[in-house]
Amino acid sequence: MSEAKETLKKLFSGDTKALSRCITIVENELDGYENILSSLQIKNVPVVGFTGPPGAGKSTLINAILSSLSEKNKKVGVIAIDPTSPFNYGSLLGDRLRMAEHFTNEKIFIRSLATRGALGGLSAKTIEITDVMKSFGAHPSPIRREMERSAGFDYIFIETVGVGQSEVEIAGLADTTVLVLAPGFGDEVQTIKSGIMEIGDIFVVNKSDNSGADGFATTIKQLIESKMKKDWIPPVLKVIATQNEGVENLVKKIEEHSTKPLNDKKIFLLVEKAYKLIQNNRMKNMDKKKLQTEIEKAIKKKDFNMYQFVKKF
Repeated sequence: MSEAKETLKKLFSGDTKALSRCITIVENELDGYENILSSLQIKNVPVVGFTGPPGAGKSTLINAILSSLSEKNKKVGVIAIDPTSPFNYGSLLGDRLRMAEHFTNEKIFIRSLATRGALGGLSAKTIEITDVMKSFGAHPSPIRREMERSAGFDYIFIETVGVGQSEVEIAGLADTTVLVLAPGFGDEVQTIKSGIMEIGDIFVVNKSDNSGADGFATTIKQLIESKMKKDWIPPVLKVIATQNEGVENLVKKIEEHSTKPLNDKKIFLLVEKAYKLIQNNRMKNMDKKKLQTEIEKAIKKKDFNMYQFVKKF
């Protein structure tokens, strides 16, 4: 407990090592993690979620945005969600490799998380770790205040794994949701109609040097106009992340949207976060590996019934 308290103090002062340690304690529910969560002093840091189908170029796009914001002296914390294997519960955590050029940048903090069985593109611990990152530098020392405008982050980015329609989960956590799409991924229009377009605050047509990009962007605009929001009309931006084309315009739109008052969306965000946290706490005693072992035993019985089996839990 004393280690957690000391680490928390260092977190508030803007100590990056303490931030890493706090995340580890919370993610793995080590001794003192509940004390850390209940003692967080959460700042109003814009959370930007990047979502979309696999292969659309989310990591490359985030890389380009990080370079742009870093040049503007902005500090960004990145949570990269990687899929967990349903068979061995392992994760490649590959996004840190794709963002390797920012490892030594003091303005950029990157942390990978495994989904650990979450189906909506987010790790079950993402909400808690996002709030830990929001509390980073809550009370910087006088010396640090003089050296830096702020010890904390200007933005927190969350990159989801890209699992299709269930990506709507990011809308319950991010203040701004960037939906990254690309032409040439089969029936793109059908993909958009399947439900994920409602969550986008900003639409990005990445790899827009590919054939069909113009028509794809036009189709998205038409769909948006039919479901136009009152306070914000989601822009559709054509970007070539690998060539850094259109990235500055995207950064401007992110900045513009992040400064807008949340109004009733704030309540929606808090309800979704509270619901997810309550859900996680109620499921805390469920061990998936143990469940697998129990099913392996039960399925050998001729009268095995899944619904009767589940009732026991």
